[in-house]
Order: sequence, then C-alpha cells, then structure tokens
Amino acid sequence: MKNVKDYLHKHVLVIGLAKSGLAAAKLLHRLGANVTVNDVKATEEDSSVKELMSLGIKVVGGGHPLSLIDENPVDIIVKNPGIPYSNPLIVRAKEKNLPVITEVELAYKVSEADIIAITGSNGKTTTTTLIYEMLKVDQKQPLIAGNIGTVACEVAEKATKENVIVMELSSFQLLGTIDFKPAIAMILNIFDAHLDYHGTKDEYVYAKGKIYENQTNDDVSIINKNDNEVYALSETSRAQKIYFSASSVLENGVYIKDECIWFKCERVINIKDIVLPGEHNLENILAAITAVKLRDVSNEAIYKVLTTFQGVKHRLQYVDSVEGRRFYNDSKATNILATSKALQAFSSPTILLAGGLDRGNEFDELKPFLKNVKAMILFGETAPKLERIAKESGIEHIKRVDNVEKAVSAAFNVSENDDVVLLSPACASWDQYKTFEERGDIFIQAVHKLK
Repeated sequence: MKNVKDYLHKHVLVIGLAKSGLAAAKLLHRLGANVTVNDVKATEEDSSVKELMSLGIKVVGGGHPLSLIDENPVDIIVKNPGIPYSNPLIVRAKEKNLPVITEVELAYKVSEADIIAITGSNGKTTTTTLIYEMLKVDQKQPLIAGNIGTVACEVAEKATKENVIVMELSSFQLLGTIDFKPAIAMILNIFDAHLDYHGTKDEYVYAKGKIYENQTNDDVSIINKNDNEVYALSETSRAQKIYFSASSVLENGVYIKDECIWFKCERVINIKDIVLPGEHNLENILAAITAVKLRDVSNEAIYKVLTTFQGVKHRLQYVDSVEGRRFYNDSKATNILATSKALQAFSSPTILLAGGLDRGNEFDELKPFLKNVKAMILFGETAPKLERIAKESGIEHIKRVDNVEKAVSAAFNVSENDDVVLLSPACASWDQYKTFEERGDIFIQAVHKLK
C-alpha cells in the first residue's frame, strides 16, 4: 500500500455501511483519518458496528441526520455507491462544496498495482472475469475487484507493484471519483440504464466517461469502435487509444477476419474454438484480448481460457441438460437489451422465462428477437406486459406462473428434445427476490430437481 497522506487528520463521513462502507472506514482509520460512519440500519448488535466501535470509530444509525454535517467538522464524504445523490446528507454536502467520493477513489489512491478498469452497460462481469483468468493463466499475478463482488479498496490495500488489479466499475462507483486514473480503461458499450438513479442519460454517460477522464499519454483507452457513444466519449481521452471491433478490420486493434480473432496482424484464436455462446460475448472477448495483449499475455494462455470458459454464473450460464433440453441461467439480464442479446445467442427453438419488477417500461423492443421463441413462461409484476408482446408476436405457448421454480416445470412440460430453456427475465428481481443471484440460484435448483 502506498504511504498516502491525503486523509491524515481529515474528518471523513462514511455514508452507508455494507461491505464497501466497512472496508472504507477501516482503511481511512488506518490512514489516520477521523472517521464517522452513518447507516440507517446500523445497530450496536451488528458485528460490523461492534468492529468499528472497537477501533474508536463513531457509528450513527437510525437515519441520516443533517447534524452530522451541520454541527460537526467534515472534510470528505465517502458514500456507498448505491446511495442516491438525492440523499439529504449528500445534498447538504454538495451545498457546502464538500467532495463526495466512493471507495474506488480510495482504492486508486492506495494501490501500488496498475489498474485495468472495465465499465459498460452490459458485459462488464464477463469481460472482467476473462481478463483476470487470462492474466492468471499467464502468471501475471492479477487481483480482481470492484462491482464484481470484492471491495476495491480492500483489494488495493494488499496489492503490490507485482500485481495488476482487474476492476469492474459501475456508473454509481465512477460518478464518485475525482483523481481515479487506471493504466488501462475500457467502456464496452452504452445503452439506457439506471436512469432512475442518474436522472438523465447524459448524467449516466458522463459517469461512464469518467473512466477515461484523468488518463494521460502513459495510459491506454480501449474503445469499442462500433458504439458511437463510447467512441464520442473517447475523443476527450488523452491516453493512447486502441480499438476493438466485431465488424471492421483494424490496423491498430483487435478484430475478426476469416473466422479468427486478430490482434493487429497477429492471429490469436479461431472463433470455432471458443466455447462461450453468443454474438454479444464476442465483443466481450475482443475487449478482453485487447487488454491482455497490452500486458504481453501469450496466445496460448488466451486459447486455454477461451476453450474452457463457459460463462459467469447468472450470465448466460449453462446449467445442465435434461432429456435433451439445454437450460441456461441468465438471471443477470435485468433489462431488455441484455435479454435481446441472450436470445440472439441461440438458433435452436427457445422457451423464454421472463418477468420481474415493473419499472414502468413496456417491452416492445424485445419483439424482433423472439423469432426463435416457441413459448414464454412469465412471472412477476411484468407478466401481463410480457404476455401482450408474446401474443402480438404470435408465440404459440404462453403461460403465467407464480415464480421461477414453477416456471422451470412449466417450461419443461412444453419443451422438446434440442430445445433451449432460457431464464432471461428482462427485469430486476426485487418484486419477488432479494437479488438476481437468488433468482438464478432458485432456477438452478429447480433444473436439478427435474433430474
């Protein structure tokens, strides 16, 4: 860890506990800051609260009292990424021109290791995992962190110059950065997402663009040549630029030609040898190869990963085959775009399991991607809306059920040999399940019960 003096004797208010808040508070304490933690649900019985209090860190629960800012010295706010900027404490901090950061900024400040940063509306976790696995096979000592489930500042604190941190970043995390500057940064794609948090698409795009903002000529920006908004954002980057494209041959970049993936003039792998399904995953693979080739990873290591890697859990994950039916878990597909990408991954007759939280949108944009769908099994708040587009698309079998477990049985009953049964909900899970992971796990369990 770098010997950072930025937070020494500073008064820091950490808003939101969870994993990231706990890690940030403990790190700031070690860096010599005077730390106060505020979390609505915090109680003295919580193990994390007990741990912080044993370190002499004040923890305030039960609400977000403005007195924490109005009646106490505060130099910096560190907020949990999920806490909206409409939170009264954040609003007051902005009124007082106090810096509001996320723990990703702390991670950058303390890390001795280079950071490869990945963001985008879709494909972040798959691309992050591919990069990590390729670096690991080639013995480059990677660490993995960020939105993928491991707290960035916790990983960065332990990293050395021999490591490289592969960091998945959400727009929520990036919006709370000031000096953050990855050695390699990429935006995979940009689509409408999280507008309930950001308010406007412009604000969402701005948050994504912060990944390039502080890069210099010593750094590299990886750019999706086929995404106009990503390309426009990259125009402001001062870093060296390298592109990837699934449709154009590039002199300086990674591309597809003659059914192979190429890095500049070097053939890397034949596409038919890749086991990860889906056209959309080809872009994720191109982006990952771009990043690792910049770190001198061998083609042998890339080949080993791409011929064995079958997907990240809950992201177009192959689960099992039951009496000739292939089951795929894509519970992470919480929007129309992700589900449309999943549907394009298969040419076989498909039974689509979909539905979930109603955010007010319709699903007409899904219609062009339903040509191989022979049945739709629907659940959750959006079942009526999805039933409408199923009928309008001429789908023969349409059934509403109570939950994902019942959807698996219903799908099996209308399926035949060689069919694909795909859980790709196109909706968040929160109407029935705490997380998309819980929803996906229930799907997996129900598939195994069929056997």
